[in-house]
Amino acid sequence: MQNQSQSGHDTPDSGNSKQTGTGMRRREFQMEDSQTIRDFLLEMSFGFLATHRDEYPGITPINFVFTDVALAPSEESRLPSPTGALYFHGSRIGQKMRDLQRNPRASFAVAREFALIPSYFTDPELACPATAFFKSVILRGTLNEVEDLEHKRLVLEEFMRKLQPEGGYLPFDLNHKEYRKNIKGVSLVRLMPTAITAKFKFGQNRGGKERELTIQGLENRNRSGDRETLLEMQRCPYHREAQK
Repeated sequence: MQNQSQSGHDTPDSGNSKQTGTGMRRREFQMEDSQTIRDFLLEMSFGFLATHRDEYPGITPINFVFTDVALAPSEESRLPSPTGALYFHGSRIGQKMRDLQRNPRASFAVAREFALIPSYFTDPELACPATAFFKSVILRGTLNEVEDLEHKRLVLEEFMRKLQPEGGYLPFDLNHKEYRKNIKGVSLVRLMPTAITAKFKFGQNRGGKERELTIQGLENRNRSGDRETLLEMQRCPYHREAQK
């Protein structure tokens, strides 16, 4: 089976922020375009928070929003590209908050699987070509709890625009008694990234006949998501370096 792991690769530095990472082994899959990464983060609403917890790492599945709506210019200049911070909210008590207080360093993973690619698309016998096409982004940085009410209001409004774009609610207003109470009571946590890594895998390592057969297999199967996967393959063309 082809390796599906997310290896680290840092996006280009857009300021003075420190970049960390090990470099992506399969460089043909790395995504460095800041706007493309930003678009993916803006599109997605669910990810996995990794924190320091006792003898094992803590993993928390959680909704999020990625935005620069409440960032100060001085903060933007210190962030890697794409500029923005990731936010999640929840109770003021609980495991996530205990983890934050113990050690504020954290990672956050966002991924979307577009299509499973069966081995028989390209090989009638061997299982080895079986793989999946996907996008994944990992952010690493420091967590801090947001206390400023206006900052919280702006970000919570972003949550609603993302998760309930059809409306059907009163806009957040700090002069509204119930809203003010709830905004004060909820915990809003910001992950300020020091590094952002991205891997978009859409057959960039498949050239010639193998690529043609993969495209043909997706066209013939025509399942939900296959057309979108074909479009992504066009955006992520074959890399000759993959065969070296």
